[in-house]
Amino acid sequence: MTVPDELIEELAGLCGIVPEYWDIFGKRHEAAVEGKIALLKAMGLATYSEEEVCREIAERKKRPWNLFLEPALVVSVNDCPVSIPIYLPLESGGEKDVSLSLTVIDEQGNEDALALTGDVLTIAEERVLEDIRYVRINLKDRDVRAMGYYTLTVTAERKQGAFPGGRSLIAKTCRLIITPGACYIPPALETGRTWGLSMNLYSIRSAENWGIGDFGDLRKIVRRIGLLRGGFVGINPLHAIPNTMPFGISPYSPISRLYRNLVYLDMDNIPGFAQCDEAHALTSHTHDTGKPDMIDYERVAALKKEVLKLVFADFLHEHCNGQSELGREFSSYCKNEGETLESYAAYCALWEHMQAERNACSWQEWPEEYHDCTGPAVADFKKQHASEILFHQYIQWLIDRQLRQIQAEAEALGMPVGIYHDLAVGSIGGGSDAWSFRGVISTAADVGAPPDDFNPAGQNWGFPPVDPEKLRETGYEFFIQTIRKNMRHGGALRIDHALGLFRIFWIPQGMKASFGAYVNFPSEDLLRIIALESVRNKTMVIGEDLGTVGDNVRETLRRFNLLSYKLLYFERYYPDPSFRKPEDYAETALCTVTTHDLPTLYGYWAGRDIELKKRLGIYQDDAAVDNDVSSRERDRKLLLAVLAAEGIIERSDAAAKDKVSKIRDILRGVHHPDDFTVMTPDLCLSVYEYLARTPCRLLAVSLDDAIGTPDQQNMPGVTEGYPSWRRKTPLSLKHILSDTWFERLADMFKRNNRA
Repeated sequence: MTVPDELIEELAGLCGIVPEYWDIFGKRHEAAVEGKIALLKAMGLATYSEEEVCREIAERKKRPWNLFLEPALVVSVNDCPVSIPIYLPLESGGEKDVSLSLTVIDEQGNEDALALTGDVLTIAEERVLEDIRYVRINLKDRDVRAMGYYTLTVTAERKQGAFPGGRSLIAKTCRLIITPGACYIPPALETGRTWGLSMNLYSIRSAENWGIGDFGDLRKIVRRIGLLRGGFVGINPLHAIPNTMPFGISPYSPISRLYRNLVYLDMDNIPGFAQCDEAHALTSHTHDTGKPDMIDYERVAALKKEVLKLVFADFLHEHCNGQSELGREFSSYCKNEGETLESYAAYCALWEHMQAERNACSWQEWPEEYHDCTGPAVADFKKQHASEILFHQYIQWLIDRQLRQIQAEAEALGMPVGIYHDLAVGSIGGGSDAWSFRGVISTAADVGAPPDDFNPAGQNWGFPPVDPEKLRETGYEFFIQTIRKNMRHGGALRIDHALGLFRIFWIPQGMKASFGAYVNFPSEDLLRIIALESVRNKTMVIGEDLGTVGDNVRETLRRFNLLSYKLLYFERYYPDPSFRKPEDYAETALCTVTTHDLPTLYGYWAGRDIELKKRLGIYQDDAAVDNDVSSRERDRKLLLAVLAAEGIIERSDAAAKDKVSKIRDILRGVHHPDDFTVMTPDLCLSVYEYLARTPCRLLAVSLDDAIGTPDQQNMPGVTEGYPSWRRKTPLSLKHILSDTWFERLADMFKRNNRA
């Protein structure tokens, strides 16, 4: 039976599916009806018949009147005492026969109660739906409560008679979240500016690590930048990933955003490792010899896990009796993490068993009885494999412990930020988050980007979206935990694809991106929660707002003190391609040259990315190549011009024109001994001095730029032919730390009042 399009359109609108969008060129696109039907099904709605759709529409229109009490209320502390809307079905005059009671429980378990009778109840609004009169009563709390999380229970009781439906008593619980008005800004940065180093931690080559950059390397880099009076060290997401080739190594496609990857552990800093002879027998050839240029995630993860199991066995024997300080610390960590950590650890243990027995890579390939993380089969597995589950909890405790130590050292050095963490957009459908939070994450759709002139086929990012309605129904618990855990032991958090706080592009599973549509999210609630966790953790927040992000989104982010994300490559006076002057950058922003998805400054200057894309067959024709080459010639000239206008470099227009024209020789591999034709440490420093003069609160110097790396870490959209996420730094950490270029950089920042 065919459902009329107008009914699908109406239901889709009620469910937050956006009917249209505009791409980066201002072209309007309408969401396909077929795609909307598939997305409604992904949200768990029945759309097979006109009757079902009409029933869903009617139910949606009755909300929130038939809810009695919203599942979550997120309000500013400035709006306290809180006004709580209550929705009741009542006949005319029935409110005089109603008594309401409110119980408020704070995070410490303290309870407060309030009772009101019909004599003092005031109707704020009323509506008749399906011949039933509903009223909204605003129940006013009597106290100005502190910021935090509360549990509200509201009870409505009829003294005589009953509510429509036959009940004389209605009771419901909701989550009240009282938040600050904006995110935290360190006192030193309320009027001041600082700089820091950004890097891909996994790429660090050193004689001490085991083939991948680790927390030992991070500690040394934090110490170096802190002593140079830098304010932070930014790193890639540390999220837990499969550590398997070819699709399980991207830090932006994790199995969980709540917990972290064991490969980053500094093995020499693990309690008991030095005393474990069995562990040392396995590690005689572990250290990075400097020869391999690519990271072997599988080898490193397997070796570290094997060693950790040996150390854990000793730890169990010596410390898990609850008597030692380390034992109490571990026990306290597990208790505080609660069911969330236990579920993640159970997933890891189950994954290992299912991988060995069935070669199953995702929980969807497990036997059906293990799909429910709260079911009897999983409960039985937990009992039988308690020590294995405890082992994975132990790994997360070690990671948490080492990060805490490094952040403490950063603070001791006077760094106003310290570690700057990165939060990915989502996690894969076969991972721990999707298994543990099945009720919130919709595994029947994927997240991506719509088709446009840059990507005619659109983009599918390969992980499922969070369902905004289910998220709200569960009191935003999954979102709260995600933000809180990623802010811990860090002074800043970058939120990748900040537009996702407002809307996310859903693609029905198995369909092309052209059938996808944007789905709205409760942005005000989410931003208020971010602000609360930011203030509690003393963590500033950067919202990655590149691409087709409207001014309204940026204004809202700015209102909540989320810093914008400004890239040199994109900061122009569009449609004029001229680079923006330093003074025209936003103050409430982080500025930098590039990201992991874009060419390094050295690669950009030499057109290395153009060469690579041509070799990988990304271009559709030679005309597209020629267009990019011409654009790059122009951009080099424009950047040199703005550097000269600022007095950072000296050059004549005639010389500049001659030098810039040589880019075609560079693309053919013919290099000139000219500082402006070939990127050099001096010219690189000049580019960062240009950014140093902006009012942006934060400036991130890319380690790849600092050491002259020619190739970017990731080539988006390429799965074969390019070693994304696997490249090691061309220089060892020892050489990096001793490079005098960093002293010159620090002196330059000091001259520009960024120290």
